[in-house]
Amino acid sequence: MKLPETGWTRDQIFTALAELRAGDLPTEGGNAFAYVYDSGERAASELAAEAYRMFLASNGLDPTAFPSLLRLENEVVGFAIDHLGGGSEAAGSFTSGGTESLMLAVKTAREWAREHRPEIAAPEMIVPATAHAALHKASHYLGVKLVPTAIDPVSFRADVSAVRDAITPNTILLTASAASYAHGVVDPITELGQLAQQHDVLFHVDGCIGGFLLPYFRRLGARVPAFDLSVPGVTSVSMDLHKYAYAPKGASVIVYRDRALRRHQMYACAGWTGYTVINPTVQSTKSGGPLAAAWALLRAVGDQGYLDLARRTLEATRAIVGALREIDGLRVLGEPEMSLVAFTGAEPGFPLFALSDAMKARGWLVQPQFHGFGSPANLHLTISAAHLAVKDRFLADLRASVAEVRSAPPDEGLAMLLQAAASLDFSNMSQEAFMQALALAGVQGGRLPERMATINGLLDALPPAAREAAIVAFVNDLYTHVSAGSK
Repeated sequence: MKLPETGWTRDQIFTALAELRAGDLPTEGGNAFAYVYDSGERAASELAAEAYRMFLASNGLDPTAFPSLLRLENEVVGFAIDHLGGGSEAAGSFTSGGTESLMLAVKTAREWAREHRPEIAAPEMIVPATAHAALHKASHYLGVKLVPTAIDPVSFRADVSAVRDAITPNTILLTASAASYAHGVVDPITELGQLAQQHDVLFHVDGCIGGFLLPYFRRLGARVPAFDLSVPGVTSVSMDLHKYAYAPKGASVIVYRDRALRRHQMYACAGWTGYTVINPTVQSTKSGGPLAAAWALLRAVGDQGYLDLARRTLEATRAIVGALREIDGLRVLGEPEMSLVAFTGAEPGFPLFALSDAMKARGWLVQPQFHGFGSPANLHLTISAAHLAVKDRFLADLRASVAEVRSAPPDEGLAMLLQAAASLDFSNMSQEAFMQALALAGVQGGRLPERMATINGLLDALPPAAREAAIVAFVNDLYTHVSAGSK
């Protein structure tokens, strides 16, 4: 990119942006079953956008300069504490998303252990196989060893006995999900909380995707296990507001049982010539826009409004899960307790990834998930309130797509790729060799093929480490700058 000699007009800019946006995943209308949380309420979205713009230039780095942001954060966190069963001593912070919230939970555990368990030189955190990848990222960034544990192969919940067996003198943190992203089930929080108390370790519940919605589901009569700060042993809970509170992206919270714990997530630095830095969260400079938008939506929608959105979400989920169980050739994994659903083929060899392509051709995004750690390859649905209005059309297209892929011939290209992959040493491949291997699957020049079944089949067949290396090679190639003067 080269800067224009003279600035573009407003029309030029927004025409170019609209052209680029035209190729993106639609964020409204209920066609996306991943990445997007659509309330179906246009007025609420516009209100949030207006609040976002109003505080766009405000800087959350210094609350003394922007006391409005301090007030907004205290009010949003206060709501979260009440919503998540916290008491009068509870405290929390507004963050940019679930990843930041989970990283702060791990940092807090690490700093807490340094103060209370200084004999631990190599701290460990126990993470069930269904826990979000952001906990793996936190382990990688913060130097806390991740100890993975097995899950129940039928319910897909964390195995309490496996967690118990994994606890060592170096354990500083237990983790669990409410609900797990892949299968929409709540881990046995009460039993894990008892383990945390017995071993005097912290216990973080990742409620990023379920923390907001599950209490409403409970009020609507759904069976929702206890999962929040009201459970003895739970010391912190994270909850995203840009999911089922339908706030614009960049809005999450983490809440702790008390302020003494929250102190450990903070960072301060006076060891330079500038101002003394104090960061309650990971970011320093940050726009007040996401916070203001989240605050505005919570105020505008209100408790009864969110209860109605939850009712629509629950109704859509029950209808879709019920229909999935009746479609010949498909099988729902586990018993979803939330609006997150995973389904796979009822018989071995079902062309699952071709089904994803067939749905995409009909205008729907369903998310492929690869096999591993006790879970078969599957397709994932994240269901939100807007899907109630389109569920019948979605299910009709799903039935047609299942019939289409079951009658199609086998993917000969995938069979050839799998045979070739069997002879490759993925543990010691160069970037160029990875790109050549990906090119065999149709990935060339940083572009994906229109149909992803072949490449998804290849990735699913690879062991996790090789899968990670292949994706890193592709993404490293994908993010390539456009040179000035190039077309």
